[in-house]
Amino acid sequence: MTHTINLNHITKIEGHAKLFVEIENSKIKKCELSSIEGARYFEGLLKGKHWFEAHEITSRICGICSCGHNVAALMAIENALGIPVSEQSKVLKKLLTFGERIRSHAAHLYFLALPDYLGYESALAMTPKYKTEVKRALKLMKIGNDIVRTIGGRDMHQVTATYGGFLKIPTKEQLNDLADRVKGLKEASIETAKLFLSLKQRPAVNECEYFSLYEENDYPMIDGPLVSEKSKFDKDQYLDYFKEYHNKYSTANFVAKDDVSFVTGSLARMNNAFDKLSIDAKKVATDNGFKIPNKNPYNNNVAQAIEIVDALDQVMKICTELDPVDEKPPKVNVKAGHGIGAVEVPRGTLFHEYTLDDKGIIQHANIITPTALNLKNMEDNIREIIPSLLNLKDEEKINLEIEKLIRAYDPCFSCSTHFLKVKWHKVLTKS
Repeated sequence: MTHTINLNHITKIEGHAKLFVEIENSKIKKCELSSIEGARYFEGLLKGKHWFEAHEITSRICGICSCGHNVAALMAIENALGIPVSEQSKVLKKLLTFGERIRSHAAHLYFLALPDYLGYESALAMTPKYKTEVKRALKLMKIGNDIVRTIGGRDMHQVTATYGGFLKIPTKEQLNDLADRVKGLKEASIETAKLFLSLKQRPAVNECEYFSLYEENDYPMIDGPLVSEKSKFDKDQYLDYFKEYHNKYSTANFVAKDDVSFVTGSLARMNNAFDKLSIDAKKVATDNGFKIPNKNPYNNNVAQAIEIVDALDQVMKICTELDPVDEKPPKVNVKAGHGIGAVEVPRGTLFHEYTLDDKGIIQHANIITPTALNLKNMEDNIREIIPSLLNLKDEEKINLEIEKLIRAYDPCFSCSTHFLKVKWHKVLTKS
């Protein structure tokens, strides 16, 4: 017997995606997870633009990760032109991306993932009974937005970060205010972690390499080499290891390492750098039975929740310790160059790469998002888990479990969400 699962619109993710699975006699014959977005050609749009336009243009790629694209583009151009970056600017870039991590994780966990576990079709439907949780989510999202706005100038498509520095430096009073407000939400972050640590996860093991940046003194964010339990290489070598390719059924690119899928994101960061988390983040994890290494893909949700605790702690530390000085961005010597930037955004590692001519005109651009890095692994995980779901019999339950797995990766295909339409059909194969 042949079963066909056709999920035309996967809900509660960022963007359009669909899944086609063909099962014959309980064996997976075909599994195709695809993006059905129209190509946006950002890399083509960048070609011919001036060096100083890259971060402004690419922050429009994603409203969710506008800070990440902004910072990754800045770092790539800074590397290409040899622009010096002060320690204060590095810290402010981290603060900007921490704000984005907090708001993105809170939105995904409470409004996209949690309804699955509580038996609701949406966050709106669960609000009457879970008003406390929804209010907690909104408070965490707000403080994330406020951090981004204070450092970046506005909530989306930030305007203050520039090459080698910032056009506007936050005052000590602003930083103290953020520190106080973040401290007041610390308990909300711990309750979030406890909530997701308490949820029952489907047993699953994702045996692959878990990649992230690795910083010697901090939890992964904007610095260091790429590492997994098996590999270590400089970010400038990423294309020596990661290969992009295209499948005809998807407009999104796939990425593999030695033709094998791998994963990036919160769970990968935690597997590689658990010891770098804040004291309270490690405590809530260990006190509630979270063990490292952890290879259950559903636990990426749990890792995101633990990262919120860490991010609030890091924001408090930075805001308390930093005494901002009014420094001007350095003068730039425009020349031919090549540079790569890598940033740990909410969904994983983001790469920006630019080649400039001697007038500073962009000749080549390459941008690889975490969703592209994870897409093959998502597809492989679905292929592995579906046989264990067939005994559920109920098609709606099977669809839900598949969607829960996809949503655990927190994929971002674009900035839109569509409702799910599922079509099942079964045909007998000829013997």
